[in-house]
Amino acid sequence: MSRLILKNIGQESQIFSHRIVVALCVMVILFGVLALHLANLQIVQHEHFTTRSKDNRVNIIPIPPPRGLIFSRDGVLLAGNRPAFSLEVVPEQAGDLDELVVNLNSVIGLTSEEISRFKKEVKRRRKFEKIPIKYELNEDEIARFSVNRYRFPGVNVTTRLVRYYPHGKEFAHVLGYVGRINEREAKWLDKANYSATTHIGKTGIENAYEPLLHGKVGYQQVEINAQGRIIRVLKREPPLPGHDLYLTLDTKLQMKAIEALGERRGAVVAIEPATGAVLAMVSYPSYDPNWFVDGISAEQYRELNDSPDQPLFNRALQGQYPPGSTIKPFLAMAARYYGVRDAHDHTWCPGWFRLPNVRRYYRCWNKAGHGAVDLKRSIVESCDVYYYELALDLGIDRMHDYLAQFGFGRVTGVDLAGEESGLLPSREWKLKTKNLSWYPGESLITGIGQGYMLVTPFQLASATATLSMHGHRAVPHVVGQTEDPVTGKSGDLLSEPPEKVVSGSNEDWDLIIEAMRDVVLGKRGTARKVGAGAFYEFAGKTGTSQVFGLEQNEEGEVRDKSKIPAHLQDHALFIAFAPINNPEIAIAVVVEHGGSGGRTAGPVARKLLDYYMAHH
Repeated sequence: MSRLILKNIGQESQIFSHRIVVALCVMVILFGVLALHLANLQIVQHEHFTTRSKDNRVNIIPIPPPRGLIFSRDGVLLAGNRPAFSLEVVPEQAGDLDELVVNLNSVIGLTSEEISRFKKEVKRRRKFEKIPIKYELNEDEIARFSVNRYRFPGVNVTTRLVRYYPHGKEFAHVLGYVGRINEREAKWLDKANYSATTHIGKTGIENAYEPLLHGKVGYQQVEINAQGRIIRVLKREPPLPGHDLYLTLDTKLQMKAIEALGERRGAVVAIEPATGAVLAMVSYPSYDPNWFVDGISAEQYRELNDSPDQPLFNRALQGQYPPGSTIKPFLAMAARYYGVRDAHDHTWCPGWFRLPNVRRYYRCWNKAGHGAVDLKRSIVESCDVYYYELALDLGIDRMHDYLAQFGFGRVTGVDLAGEESGLLPSREWKLKTKNLSWYPGESLITGIGQGYMLVTPFQLASATATLSMHGHRAVPHVVGQTEDPVTGKSGDLLSEPPEKVVSGSNEDWDLIIEAMRDVVLGKRGTARKVGAGAFYEFAGKTGTSQVFGLEQNEEGEVRDKSKIPAHLQDHALFIAFAPINNPEIAIAVVVEHGGSGGRTAGPVARKLLDYYMAHH
């Protein structure tokens, strides 16, 4: 018979009670841990998390200041701002940035350059700052992003003012351009004032006057939601716009210079002698500065940079050329100052010159020779032999010292960055740079503006202006006035009155200027065709600078002239000023590989003079 087993109620009750005690102990421990953690959050880390909570709710957003505008002296807008749409990312709100880039690329399309630039900016900037990933969104891209907006927290379409240049190529080398701030620039910029700025002046006026043009950053304190969208603005400090600049450039004269130069490579600079105001400054070929504002493609930049025409090269300010015969009026003044030539002293020109005991011939451009030549005729007919002999008598050091007073061999001080100084050789210079002695033959070729000597078109225009003012010089400048757009207050940036910088008597200045007048208005002047029919009196001087030295035979005759390729033809130069009394404009023209200064560069200057004298 089986045995009936009954439950042990006491034992089961004991087990159940034990389990309840264990569970209660675990609960007490867990609640204790939770209480300690809450105490840590509420007491120990209270301030930290309160701050983070506020930061998640309230943000300070910098507001970029509108960049100052640039106008010509006649009020034409040369550089302005226009609204454009860009796509900006706040990294700390956007999540996985690599995934973000992939997803954005599938929606609006991103170039490899845009992606690369964005990743560099992410490393450089703080995570709460807005970083543009794509500029200049079109309507289709904006629409496609708007439809997918929910997929991209921390990404927004914003409106920004973007720099633009209405006249494109015509003022590019004066204005320069703005471009995106790079890593090197970011290191020295004022991080607070440029916290909302993405672009900075790179070249030209945009670079030289960056502090004035930029303005002062503003800010707004905003409340945002979890997705980073602005709910309301709590406080706003408006930015202060940059100052507007009024240049000394005459828009119509600039256009006339471009038209006169045509498709020929070269430069034109026009200066107001009494003030130093730059009236026109042209370098051709040129480029469109608008290409650089939002980032030029690598292919497009390579095409510009590798072009044999060098459109990015500012010939007016950086081109360095032998001055050729344009240097002769300045050396004639040196001859009078040092007393090595009287106005009526004659030099015999048989068409060549030789140093004692030297077989080499130094040829005059006139093979038949000029015969007996005095100082005035040496300028009018540009006799090389006269200046060979003069250079030998003066010596290189006296030539250097006197020409330096006109500003040759150093920058003019114009308010533009990147100006070259040219080269004014001397005995000391050659010994220092080449560890070689100076030879008399080198003085001879320096006397006709060849050899080591180099000038920039800007330097040549400034020296011509100084000559026209009897040795008084005003520092050249491109910016004439600034204006505060908030207060409307104008500031005059004109330079100091002309200062006497070159020694010489009034009689000598008058003699040289009269000779330059006869260059263009006299019957035997080398540029008489340039001056024909002028309704005003002006002074000028032709110049031709050799690019390629041709082989000579024992008699000094040049061989194979007809075989010189176009890119090795001589440069054509011309300097002029008008009117002769109280000059209002001084001009320097360089036409690369243009051949004769009288035939090529002179007519360019004449067109500018005709326009300016007719309208001023």
